[in-house]
Amino acid sequence: MSQKKIVYPYIPNSVPAIKEAMLKAVNATSVEEFYADIPDAIRLKRKMKLPAPLLSEAALVRHVEGLLSKNRSTRETLSFLGAGCAQHHIPAVCDEVNSRSEFLTAYAGEPYEDHGRFQALFEYESLMAELLNMDVVNAPVYDGFQATGTALRMAGRITGRNVALLPATVMPDKLSMVRGYIKPDMTVELVPFDPATGLMDLDALRKQISARTAAVFIENPSYLGFLETQAEEIGRIARENGAIFVVGVDPISLGVINPPAEYGGDIVCGDIQSLGIHMNYGGGHAGFIASRDEEKFVMEFPSRLFGVATTCVEGEYGFGDVAYERTSFAVREEGKEWVGTAAALWGITAGVYLALMGPQGMVEIGQGIMQRVRYAIKKLNQVTGVKTHFLTTPHFKEFVVNFDKTGKTVGQVNQALHEKGIFGGKDLSADFPSLGQSALYCVTEVHTQSDIDRLVNAIQEAAR
Repeated sequence: MSQKKIVYPYIPNSVPAIKEAMLKAVNATSVEEFYADIPDAIRLKRKMKLPAPLLSEAALVRHVEGLLSKNRSTRETLSFLGAGCAQHHIPAVCDEVNSRSEFLTAYAGEPYEDHGRFQALFEYESLMAELLNMDVVNAPVYDGFQATGTALRMAGRITGRNVALLPATVMPDKLSMVRGYIKPDMTVELVPFDPATGLMDLDALRKQISARTAAVFIENPSYLGFLETQAEEIGRIARENGAIFVVGVDPISLGVINPPAEYGGDIVCGDIQSLGIHMNYGGGHAGFIASRDEEKFVMEFPSRLFGVATTCVEGEYGFGDVAYERTSFAVREEGKEWVGTAAALWGITAGVYLALMGPQGMVEIGQGIMQRVRYAIKKLNQVTGVKTHFLTTPHFKEFVVNFDKTGKTVGQVNQALHEKGIFGGKDLSADFPSLGQSALYCVTEVHTQSDIDRLVNAIQEAAR
């Protein structure tokens, strides 16, 4: 069979008769003629270096499974990786509900096509509002990065200002995304941190904040794992200077850590990956934004908000959009921001998780994580040449481990751990050179005492 006659099962319109009909419709005699308007200088003059096509489903499955078999996942490898996406226990009911066709196959979601989805998202928003001690929570945006960018843009629109102050400990990838997302309307300035504690330098904050500052943003817990114990004072400085206090938070921590509303947070944002959502390569994330029920905040939410509404039947209630006219769904290109529909399924999943856990469950899981982290930090500091940064500051889930005095790089330590079936921490040496040869380790409820002891013993051997 010649190359021209091949029908590719996964490439639309590769059937020769269909291609001929398409070319005839535009009065082109060949594919080359169809693309004739592309300048010759930018056209590829050779065939692409691609392997031979796979023309059967069986061959494709075998090929993909061969690629996947090269991976080592957290199922067969003990993992202490976090840095924005961490391994948590996923109750089976979360997968059971989010795989139901009513939720899994629905798109944007309208009452005539999507029975129950509005209510499910309303319940998620209500449970998140209770956890956050806030009045209003949005239907999820793509991820925590976007939620942060949107929260800062909301602050810019509310205040009419154009500078956001962020801690210098923020994740570089997140910083890059936020900078790109809020420009050209706003710019980002970084506030330095105390090298001993990791906490924001309050003197620097007081010097940097100005009449141009729209928002002061902190993460609590921070990207580097420590808790910003000065959060209340940071919020006070922001408000005294007319800025909005925006706080990023990991919701799984809120059973043991006060929600930002308790220390003055005006807008709260974050990612719900920790609430019953599997880690996926590039997925498994959804962003939340929360605020008080004040018009100046609510009308700046670009994403959908679901509420309870009466119907034409007396005594009957339904679920629908609140202030739909603010969204890009209603006004399209005139919207304040564009918001898509990709993450609603994860909101439903997180709602199932929160309903299953309940208030006491969230307390217990938070306590368990903090106890495990404290145990890991204590044991690692007993290893010769190894120390943890910011030792006097409390931590949740993640912490920084330094290997400078071992004479080994993070890469060398991680390679030694990998050979023992362990994923070590994320290498921070390039992103935070002031921390030396350091890595960010993550401990969650999935780790047992023996898991942590195994890590410590493996690091002890690798550090020799």
